[in-house]
Amino acid sequence: MRRITLDIETAGSFSGPMPDPIELELTVACIHDSKTNQFDSFLKEELPRLWPMLEHADLIIGYNSDHFDIPILNKYYTGDLTQVPSIDLLKEVKNVLGRRLKLDNIAEATLGKKKSSNGLQAVKWWEEGDVEKVREYCIDDVRLTLELYEYAKKHGLLKYRDFSDGDVRDIKLFCQVYC
Repeated sequence: MRRITLDIETAGSFSGPMPDPIELELTVACIHDSKTNQFDSFLKEELPRLWPMLEHADLIIGYNSDHFDIPILNKYYTGDLTQVPSIDLLKEVKNVLGRRLKLDNIAEATLGKKKSSNGLQAVKWWEEGDVEKVREYCIDDVRLTLELYEYAKKHGLLKYRDFSDGDVRDIKLFCQVYC
C-alpha cells in the first residue's frame, strides 16, 4: 500500500478571521512517500512532479488536510484529489473529541516532540525569501504527522494535553481507520 503523508505551506495574511483556504496561495508542498521511504518538497512550479505520486497513492495522510491542504492543492491540479482515499488526523480527533486540537498539542502529548515552528513564521520566512526554512519546517510537520499516524495505527489512539487541568488524555480512534 502506497501512503503519501502530506503538508503544505501558504503565503498570505492570517490576521483577522481565517481566510477561505481557496483564497490562499501555495508556497510549498512536502510529502513522505512510503514507496520510497523518502521526504520531498515541491514549490508551486514543481507540482507536476507531485501529481503522479498522489494519483498512484492508496492513501493520503495529513493533519487538517481535508479542509486545508487538499482544497488548496486542487486549485493547481486538473483532476480532483478528493477522489484519492485520505485520512485527516485532525478530522479523526474532532470526530472523537468534538473539537479541534493543534498538531503541536497532539505531537507533544503523544510523541514528546514539538513542532519546529509555526505557520505564521513560515509565512514570514517566505516573505523574506528564505525558501529553505519553509521547506524544512514543512517537512518537519510531515515527519510529525507520519509519526502520529504510525502511533495511531499501532495503538489505536493519540494523546493530547487537556487545557483545563493540563493532564494528558487519550483520544481513542477507531481501529478500522488505521489498521
